[in-house]
Amino acid sequence: MAKKTVATLQTGGGKNYTKCIKMVKSEKTGAYSFKEEIVHNDKVKDFFAK
Repeated sequence: MAKKTVATLQTGGGKNYTKCIKMVKSEKTGAYSFKEEIVHNDKVKDFFAK
């Protein structure tokens, strides 16, 4: 699946987007999970600020 995503992002206007992965700690259990999202390059800082 990763190859398909990379190939899709490299064509057309896909170079304006970045795949961001953020580690989030659960309030209840204290365990960490990862949140992945493809965001526009201008909104990367907003994604990590949340």
